[in-house]
Amino acid sequence: MVDTVKEHGAAVSITGLTKNYGDLRAVDAIDVLIAPGEVVALLGPNGAGKSTTVDMILGLAEPDAGQVLVFGNTPREAVAEGAIGAMLQNGTLLDDATVEETVAMIASLHREPMPVAEAMRRAGVQELANRRCTKLSGGQRQRVRFAVALVANPDLLVLDEPTAAMDVGTRREFWASMREFTDQGRTVLFATHYLDEAEEFADRVILMRAGKIVADGSVASVREMASGRTIAAVLPDVPVELLECMPGVAAAERRADRIQLTCKDSDAALRALLHYPDVRDIEVSAAGLEEAFLALTAQENAR
Repeated sequence: MVDTVKEHGAAVSITGLTKNYGDLRAVDAIDVLIAPGEVVALLGPNGAGKSTTVDMILGLAEPDAGQVLVFGNTPREAVAEGAIGAMLQNGTLLDDATVEETVAMIASLHREPMPVAEAMRRAGVQELANRRCTKLSGGQRQRVRFAVALVANPDLLVLDEPTAAMDVGTRREFWASMREFTDQGRTVLFATHYLDEAEEFADRVILMRAGKIVADGSVASVREMASGRTIAAVLPDVPVELLECMPGVAAAERRADRIQLTCKDSDAALRALLHYPDVRDIEVSAAGLEEAFLALTAQENAR
């Protein structure tokens, strides 16, 4: 199926995409082009427009303006052809069906499905084959949803918070399986709150705020866009609320006596910090993806 995809050029082409809910503009005329084989992380605070964008890519919502093309087709056409597989966090499983029955039922709906046993192996649910879905834990249900998405043998896999409810070991197994999938030249778009996952596994990051795209590029380029730095120091007995009000500070957090400041202007923040006589062990470092995320979304994220 991948050879056919390459003939169409872009895996996902979004132009002028707009969606309103009453007076709220959830997605505001965005343009995105995703190439076949890319692994793209879609990030943003709550209300940024990520879920609405995903819904329109999957054909679950109609745009008010603009268009989405998936391998040159409308989303519904792409879904009908089995070109899209989706793993949605709130995707429903049939409680009375076993895991194998569930995956097999979805496979029967597609023209060229992956073998059921192969999809279950990749998702790490072989040992759960005969267990009814009602008996699954939260993390196990996520892995079954992954198997359901994989069995379509899609060229584009769309994942919404794929590792929610998974423990650390299961998360590692999940991403190892994802590498196996993407090594075949498949395209992945995933939304996650685990920024370390985006930093480690994404080729590209798209950061949304208030319905608009505020950053789009490699992890390194998004870090550079933040242009801020992180200040860490030992400073006891100063409330986080006061630290957040300091000049140049976008966000602050405390762990015991140690503080971390995400800065819009690290020079201004450092000058203010030095007014505290008890401050010591100061470290200034370039922003990581999490710090860049905080800095770039520090403005009001809702209209």
